[in-house]
Amino acid sequence: MTIAGTRPEIIKLVPVMRALGDEPSLRRSFCHSGQHADLGRDLLTIAGITPDETLDRPEGEGVDRLLSGMIETIGAALDRRRPRAVIVQGDTATTLAGAMAAFHRRIPVAHVEAGLRSADMTQPFPEEAYRRLVTPLARWHFAPTETARRALIAESIAAESIEVVGNTVVDALQWACARLDVDPALGEAANEYIAAAQGHALVLATVHRREHDTAALKAIAYGLLSLAERRDVRIVLPLHPRAESAVLRDLLADMPRIALIPAVDYFTFLRLMRASRLVVSDSGGVQEEATALGRPLLVLRKVTERADAIRAGVARLVGHDRDLIVSGAQEVLSQPMPEPSDAFGDGRAAQRIAGILRSALIGR
Repeated sequence: MTIAGTRPEIIKLVPVMRALGDEPSLRRSFCHSGQHADLGRDLLTIAGITPDETLDRPEGEGVDRLLSGMIETIGAALDRRRPRAVIVQGDTATTLAGAMAAFHRRIPVAHVEAGLRSADMTQPFPEEAYRRLVTPLARWHFAPTETARRALIAESIAAESIEVVGNTVVDALQWACARLDVDPALGEAANEYIAAAQGHALVLATVHRREHDTAALKAIAYGLLSLAERRDVRIVLPLHPRAESAVLRDLLADMPRIALIPAVDYFTFLRLMRASRLVVSDSGGVQEEATALGRPLLVLRKVTERADAIRAGVARLVGHDRDLIVSGAQEVLSQPMPEPSDAFGDGRAAQRIAGILRSALIGR
């Protein structure tokens, strides 16, 4: 059973579910945890994947209630389905809840995107802790890079349980871009903003990290405001539904050359990213996508678990420092675009994962 409940998980696990569907000896099932009830549904529909279990998000506020509630609801789904193995991805509350529920039932766990480490338990928060807690619960560790494999080895994870397969985000990206190339209706909501930026540098920005306090959000907003003073720039900022987005909205609403828009679907976001001259983001997945597409990226964090993006020459850390955001953008916009990089994989990670699980569960 594959378990996911946020859009990043769905993006990165759709290729795995598709690859498992191509394995006739394996019976695939999918549990949607309900963590983000709507985000990512469009991708599932286009991929032709329907959840076998659709759970409700636990009631109440706070990450503790979310995590404990999902351990219960996912556990009940496992009792109903009785899978031979559970697949989780990344570092969300769904990931940890799914791994713990499976562990309680002695169901082996496969961890996709295992071994990412920022070396700072507070950044990203709470994801750095969640992925570290999943590691000892997993039987199969599907590391996206050699860097991730070395991090797992340093934590005394048995080498034979680790496979460097690449990151499934590249699989998803290649599949989605191929769909965009043949279907102009997919992600067409991006066209308005792309057209408005004609003759200017389109800057795509996203801000959603939970660890950003009000001071950090204000600094980021002021950095974007300063960047927008350039008449050759147009900034598009899809606002995350999290309440903290209100700080950005209050400071950036109705500002010239900045478009604040609601959260967009995956295909719309990819259209915007492919048309962008610069990406400014605190997202982990965006670091991988920008690297694969060759789009320069300013990372709104002080540390990153995806240092391969920096080594590839695509990304640079600017934290939430207004001056670094502006100077970094000025420098990037004066330079040629970086080349696309395969630092995060070749687009065949999901096939490798499905093959390894087939051999482990079926024996051939």
